[in-house]
Amino acid sequence: MTLTIGDLAPDLEVETTEGRIKFHDWVGDGWAVLFSHPRDFTPVCTTELGYMAKIKPEFDRRGVKIIGLSVDPVDNHAKWAKDIEATQGTAPNYPMIADTDFAVAKAYGMLPADVSGDPTQRTAAENATLRNVFVIGPDKRIKLVLIYPMSVGRNFDEILRAIDALQLTESRGLSTPAQWQPGDDVFISGSVSDEQAKQRYPEGWRAPVPYMRIVPDPLAGSR
Repeated sequence: MTLTIGDLAPDLEVETTEGRIKFHDWVGDGWAVLFSHPRDFTPVCTTELGYMAKIKPEFDRRGVKIIGLSVDPVDNHAKWAKDIEATQGTAPNYPMIADTDFAVAKAYGMLPADVSGDPTQRTAAENATLRNVFVIGPDKRIKLVLIYPMSVGRNFDEILRAIDALQLTESRGLSTPAQWQPGDDVFISGSVSDEQAKQRYPEGWRAPVPYMRIVPDPLAGSR
């Protein structure tokens, strides 16, 4: 079953480069990003893992944990990490799941339920659907899903921007317009009534049309 926004993230016990973890316990009370890869030793994914390592402090600052996934075993992950450091300048500084039994890929709807066998005998092309990003909230529910083809490197700066917007929604009941960047004006979400909005924003809001209630970003300058 393919997971979508609002679904509970599967809680699996998995082997990682930092030991065995139970996913929900590892996420804890914060946010998490799970991003998957078809196989180790693939060029596009090599650049992605290195870039994520470089910008990990930005995720830390937002209270977001990072975890990667590939079907390769842990010893392959360790070898790949050396290539990543050599070519990208930074080795992964977050756990990588060794999904050798395809349990996570299947639970998250990235591979069919009948996939089995030795993961190292499968090509990256056979696992092409393991190019997902899941943003998971403190309630362990999926807040965002992105799926990329193997040929297109993911934009992790966009994922940070989306997390800023998601956290604004979760904490303040606000929504963001197209091309929003932190500090830009935002919308009072439709789930917030005018009466509630008056209590939260006594100074009022701009409304070019009744359903578009615009206020300044309350976190501008504080991120």
